[in-house]
Amino acid sequence: MRHLITLDDFSNFEIESIFRLAIGMQSQLDTWAGICRSKLLATLFYEPSTRTRLSFESAMERLNGGTLGFADPQATSATKGETLADTARMVTNYADIIVVRNSWAGSARVMAKYANIPVINGGDGSHAHPTQALTDLFTIIRRKSKVQGLTVGVCGDLRYGRAAHSFALAVARFGGKLVHICPKGLQMPSWVQVRLAEVHGQNPIEVENVTEVIDTLDVIYVNRLQEERLPANVDPKTVRGSYLLNDAVMKNAKSDAMIMHPLPRVNELAYELDDDPRAAYFEQSANAVPIRMALIASLLGLEQLILTQPPQRNISETTHKCKNTNCITHNESYLIPETETYNSNLDIHTCAYCGNLLT
Repeated sequence: MRHLITLDDFSNFEIESIFRLAIGMQSQLDTWAGICRSKLLATLFYEPSTRTRLSFESAMERLNGGTLGFADPQATSATKGETLADTARMVTNYADIIVVRNSWAGSARVMAKYANIPVINGGDGSHAHPTQALTDLFTIIRRKSKVQGLTVGVCGDLRYGRAAHSFALAVARFGGKLVHICPKGLQMPSWVQVRLAEVHGQNPIEVENVTEVIDTLDVIYVNRLQEERLPANVDPKTVRGSYLLNDAVMKNAKSDAMIMHPLPRVNELAYELDDDPRAAYFEQSANAVPIRMALIASLLGLEQLILTQPPQRNISETTHKCKNTNCITHNESYLIPETETYNSNLDIHTCAYCGNLLT
């Protein structure tokens, strides 16, 4: 049984297989309708969502499957103290596959540990958003035919934006050249930077203003300020709007550049760009449906695209408690801390739940 908690759970070949299946589903929907008949997708959303939840539900319905779940955790047994482990065990009895979104980093991994059905991470705190990254890569490839060799600017709140984390690591895996564009204090977290350097050999240049590099970018990936995750000592007013992308800025961009955004947008992406042929963000949103259709069918074993053995990961128990206060290990006391070693030569260890560097 396979899960998708981070993109590390899939090989590049598997990701490309998902893309090929998504193209087929996108172009020949009637051919695939019915493949998930009698199957149920549980959507467990402890955080607000529009695109992710609705696109998953749309994907399952288009495959003639059903959905059940919740979008308001206050109406669930979580308010009574039910753990994620028990929720996972319980939902296993009612559904065939789970997608979960939760504010605790590492929560999806907990679900996967205790569920007897496939689990998909729909966003866990400020950690990861792998299905968004799949959609983003797919959108780039559909327009540009490749990722390798493209200069990709990741712009905005890079510290707390889970979509930015997954996207940057995915771009690096597929050979894109990264540029990080963000206000001071909102740089990529150290665990992402170390992984980019030691696993993918990338040390992205960092600038504070997109105008400094706009003419070099093939892809401009804009992220909103994650105000709901900012610590109390960060004033949103000091950084809000500091990386606005508008028509004036885009006049200096390449004629075939792509403007991307995982959405929702607030005030970092001007509406005047919606009619620009370089705008790809609504295309991104549309592409989420065939990508999630392909992912659901593959994880359910209805399309034999997933390799027999998942990529090997070096995970073991540890006595080091994760220092990330948003890590699920600080919320669910029964969890045993685990570490992942991804560069044994340098002895670099991260929390297996939230990715935070362990010292």
